[in-house]
Amino acid sequence: MAAPIAPLSAAPDSVQSQRPLYKDASAPIEARVDDLLARMTLDEKIAQITTVWEGKVGIFDANLQLDPAKLRQKYPNGLGHFTRPSDAKGAVSPRVAKGRDPRQTVALVNALQKWAMTETRLGIPILFHEEGLHGYAAVGATSFPQSIAMASSWDPTMLRQVNQVIGREIRARGVPMVLSPVVDIARDPRWGRIEETYGEDPYLVGEMGVAAVEGLQGEGRSRLLRPGHVFATLKHLTGHGQPESGTNVGPAPVSERELRENFFPPFEQVVKRTGIEAVMASYNEIDGVPSHANRWLLDNVLRQEWGFRGAVVSDYSAVDQLMSIHHIAANLEEAAMRALDAGVDADLPEGLSYATLGKLVREGKVSEAKVDLAVRRMLELKFRAGLFENPYADANAAAAITNNDEARALARTAAQRSITLLKNDGMLPLKPEGTIAVIGPSAAVARLGGYYGQPPHSVSILEGIKARVGTKANIVFAQGVKITENDDWWEDKVVKSDPAENRKLIAQAVEAARNVDRIILTLGDTEQSSREGWADNHLGDRPSLDLVGEQQELFDALKALGKPITVVLINGRPASTVKVSEQANAILEGWYLGEQGGNAVADILFGDVNPGGKLPVTVPRSVGQLPMFYNMKPSARRGYLFDTTDPLYPFGFGLSYTNFSLSAPRLSATKIGTGGKTSVSVDVRNTGAREGDEVVQLYIRDKVSSVTRPVKELKGFQRVTLKPGESRTVTFTVGPEALQMWNDQMRRVVEPGDFEIMTGNSSVALQSTTLTVQ
Repeated sequence: MAAPIAPLSAAPDSVQSQRPLYKDASAPIEARVDDLLARMTLDEKIAQITTVWEGKVGIFDANLQLDPAKLRQKYPNGLGHFTRPSDAKGAVSPRVAKGRDPRQTVALVNALQKWAMTETRLGIPILFHEEGLHGYAAVGATSFPQSIAMASSWDPTMLRQVNQVIGREIRARGVPMVLSPVVDIARDPRWGRIEETYGEDPYLVGEMGVAAVEGLQGEGRSRLLRPGHVFATLKHLTGHGQPESGTNVGPAPVSERELRENFFPPFEQVVKRTGIEAVMASYNEIDGVPSHANRWLLDNVLRQEWGFRGAVVSDYSAVDQLMSIHHIAANLEEAAMRALDAGVDADLPEGLSYATLGKLVREGKVSEAKVDLAVRRMLELKFRAGLFENPYADANAAAAITNNDEARALARTAAQRSITLLKNDGMLPLKPEGTIAVIGPSAAVARLGGYYGQPPHSVSILEGIKARVGTKANIVFAQGVKITENDDWWEDKVVKSDPAENRKLIAQAVEAARNVDRIILTLGDTEQSSREGWADNHLGDRPSLDLVGEQQELFDALKALGKPITVVLINGRPASTVKVSEQANAILEGWYLGEQGGNAVADILFGDVNPGGKLPVTVPRSVGQLPMFYNMKPSARRGYLFDTTDPLYPFGFGLSYTNFSLSAPRLSATKIGTGGKTSVSVDVRNTGAREGDEVVQLYIRDKVSSVTRPVKELKGFQRVTLKPGESRTVTFTVGPEALQMWNDQMRRVVEPGDFEIMTGNSSVALQSTTLTVQ
């Protein structure tokens, strides 16, 4: 006879007494993790620190839809981590295999989570991650300007807003984690990944990095993931941005002092000021030790010095590369041991090395306690994301929020604020009249940059100009040249376009422009000519900063017509456009401007928006000047025979359609103690005839120090908008954090002495006063 059903009023106590602690949402997360770990088999633990990407095709049917039978068979111990559910089948170009739209992604995520929650032994949800460097890299998502472009805005508030949209579009599809932002400082423009960074300066990169993480996760240091947000992943720790010879994954030829003074600060700022829960180690080695095997870096510095409490995840296949590239491991088993011992908690994107850990534990070569520590950190992410309570997404909500009107408007604003005016002899802003030639390899295509998404519609510069002028002006178009035969960032092979064919295109462009009044010429890169070189057969770095192919010939031929020329640079790296800079009438630096880039360029060209961007990098005149960054040491750049050490454009530089005057800096106290503070005030006034933006910049120099210090270091900035005749006082606080240095004992101190306090609107246009620290 069946036992009687207990009265409803008694059910809560009965159920609660039988319910595992890890399923109790009211229990502390640490206790829930303890309880769950104690219940897990070794194989279930290994599943939590490995993942699947290209192997996902093994659980799909012929139509790339989830096959439940294959899923159950392939992952009997659960599936801890799933890489990029929005793509079709792993590392394949979305132009070859289109990814999943919002509804399709949600369907896959929800099906996987339902299996994990209801059909696996312990019901542990899956952790999904996506790419979102400058927009969710998925079908239908909003594409914002590339990172280096948004850094040109010098506007952390805007960057925070952009990342809020990125985060909510990703989270709406049921994904709680994104591999962004990149806070490597970029000190070699030959490196193809410079486009992914916020520039060369540790202070600027740190401020933009903090803003990006706050946008993705929410402001404050809460470790619980909020609705509509995602866990950010801080990358790549570190030295990645100055690889030997400028080639990706090359050794970082930097000392501990260089690390602490320049490469560490952006990471440290984010760790100490935000609730960052994930950090990604870098591919490169430092002083012979690859970052994925560097316990000093990942434990001593990141965890013990800075207090990081979250998870360290590997860059894609970087644990495997301890064997295949760095040769500090003879096989995947040794690679797994080295990485686990250094403090890497998850093996992305496929888990090939960490899949061997179960065997290693059983053989006594790895302690299960070390595995438990990594598993704990990955489980904590799931608990803090609330996945045990609600792992599912709403397809209707995801479709409604993705690339909505608000997001598209913000993409346009972000592009407007990112554009930097480098030269203007009075040609700009243009009047929408007469006949205008729009020419160049990036005129009729919207270049989105690396880690691109697939927005519903992207606006090219040609489209933006046509929409702006309507019938007021006659627009003619010619391609001028092709840069590469293909422009797909994912494609391995890169082939420069045929010079003979390009010269035919140049001749056609000259004829098209012969009778026009003005020329707008786009020059720069494709997504192939500057990109991440992630394999020997997928290169992206270059030994030259010159324009690729016949672009200079195109400029020369058009210049010979005697027509006024505005050049719009659409590129992923600083270009050594010396002749163009000398001869063009106006130059805009756009980098990659996202889906609304064409509209934004038109807004700037025709004066609907006043440009206010500033360069986040120094632009060299030639590759022979490298390395070139503004915060050099006093002994650097004595001079060259037959050429100059001056850059083509300095860090922090950018023009406007109006004029500004800045006062000399004033100190609230000219003498302070080593622990004291002073305020630095600067009056800025719009002396021109139209509203515009100026970026007031604060630099500091230690005049005499026990170890060499840079000639100047950025320690503050503020972008202000002023109407004609309007003035404002901008105030910065200078205290120990801005004055400190690493002494000869590698201790962080403030040394007494005189400091030069400099303010201005670029790293070279500065006025100064002296602060004495006693």
